[in-house]
Amino acid sequence: MVPCYPKCALHQGNHLPIHRKAKAPPSPEASGGIWLIRLARLCLILGLSGVFLSGSLRERMFRVMSRFLSNATNRIDAKGRVSVPSAFRSVLAQCNVQELYCFQDFVFPAISVGGPDLLERFERQIAAEDPFSPDANAMSLLIHGGGVFMKLDAEGRLMVTDFIRDFTGISDEVTFVGRADHFQLWQPQAFLAAQAQAREERKLAGKRS
Repeated sequence: MVPCYPKCALHQGNHLPIHRKAKAPPSPEASGGIWLIRLARLCLILGLSGVFLSGSLRERMFRVMSRFLSNATNRIDAKGRVSVPSAFRSVLAQCNVQELYCFQDFVFPAISVGGPDLLERFERQIAAEDPFSPDANAMSLLIHGGGVFMKLDAEGRLMVTDFIRDFTGISDEVTFVGRADHFQLWQPQAFLAAQAQAREERKLAGKRS
């Protein structure tokens, strides 16, 4: 019987197996180079795909990242300043807000804070009506008579003025509350009470979401 060896392992003319030299594993440097090339290709693909993203999709992604969410309580320092939470400062930076429009909220004992676009939105509502109508005048009393412009200092702190204290009852601590496109300044216990009331009312109404 003739021995049967794999053809790839035989010399032509005899039946002795060939001992092929095993391939050396790639060096760590070579492996690293391969992964760098792959990573570069991935970055290129992602970068190019970002160029072709629709404007509406990019705008939607930006809106998701530029919302004021959650709440935090910070203490007022000896000079009457309070640090704005870093998450809120990041949103202000993303939206390129240099000056804050602050107004006494229409419903809650809180100061609402946003960029100048917030004031412009209210003014567009007034402009859509007769500027001398009772509704337009009432709105102006609230947004102009009850609003001020303020700025953060270089350390991201806000001066807690009498304008804020008198309307909210804030004394030594401020609770910052995210409201999507703006945030609010609350006296801590007042915020907890208002949030608990809102949750209870929703529960009684049978709304789960």
